Amino acid sequence: MQEKSEEQIVSRLLKLENDGQAERRVQLTGERFLSLLHDPDNGRSYILRHGLDDTEGAEIPEGTEFFEYPTPDEAQRAFDQLLGESSRAGEVVEEDSTEDIGDSESGGAEVRDRYADIDEDELTQEPTIREEEEP
Repeated sequence: MQEKSEEQIVSRLLKLENDGQAERRVQLTGERFLSLLHDPDNGRSYILRHGLDDTEGAEIPEGTEFFEYPTPDEAQRAFDQLLGESSRAGEVVEEDSTEDIGDSESGGAEVRDRYADIDEDELTQEPTIREEEEP
């Protein structure tokens, strides 16, 4: 089995985090995040510390680092220790943060549910011609 590069591991961890797979996620000051992740593909656990991705996935955020652990328990203990250090340093903004998770892309089709006031998308309908009413 081929060993993954650090960049491949970080990309995988960011994908897991964006898919909502982080077991714990803490927002730190300076728009940074600390996440506890378990990769089901290899059974390893990780702590990921990173900043915001302003490139929509084109680049890994500067200053991103990860720590790999053979068991979830070891990763949990290390995460708690890092969280404690961050709390004492006044860096914790929000625990269990969902801030800036997922794809920020907002283009695409508008979703309509059965309770929408308009049943059909105006962009796909033929315009109707109204007959002029006589006075």
